[in-house]
Amino acid sequence: MSYSIQHLQETAAILAKIDPADCEKCVAELRGVRDRGGRLFILGVGGSAANASHAVNDFRKIAGIECYAPTDNVSELTARTNDEGWTSVFSEWLRGSRLNAEDGLLVLSVGGGDLEKNVSPNLVLALQLAKQVGARIIGLVGRDGGFTAKVANACVIVPTISPDNVTPHTEAFQAVLWHLFVSHPDLKLNRTKWESFSPVAKS
Repeated sequence: MSYSIQHLQETAAILAKIDPADCEKCVAELRGVRDRGGRLFILGVGGSAANASHAVNDFRKIAGIECYAPTDNVSELTARTNDEGWTSVFSEWLRGSRLNAEDGLLVLSVGGGDLEKNVSPNLVLALQLAKQVGARIIGLVGRDGGFTAKVANACVIVPTISPDNVTPHTEAFQAVLWHLFVSHPDLKLNRTKWESFSPVAKS
């Protein structure tokens, strides 16, 4: 069997195991943030940071949610990392943004954060702050979900089908899932560009 077949089969197996009810809970939480005039902050590290940037665009443009990703401002990110340390970079950014109970935190992460293992401690501190101020937490994570899954109000854990491919599948499914969210009738406010064109009639 070629690796391409293996990877695609793993992808199909993951898709079959994701619980649609978990997706609906995430959509409801996101709708709640918008309805009460809150802001959505999307956190991710590495590939998940790139996903966060893309997702900010979609939640703002398609779903009409005021939305930000700390990693989009490289000057502040690197200044805080240099001056205050990597561990607190997200929590301090959120304090500066006056995170409050009207807001929501969307965490994109493979492991979900784990202080004991020193994996994404910056996510953990941000989540602890969110709990303190009463902000809602949504997670799109892999493996067992880590700290994110433990404290989230709604969370989708991308199931592990192959221990060798946890990262690529989790980061790929983050995109699948947030596109599901912004396309959901309960969230979508604006049509996407290509869907706005009339289909070409076949001769």
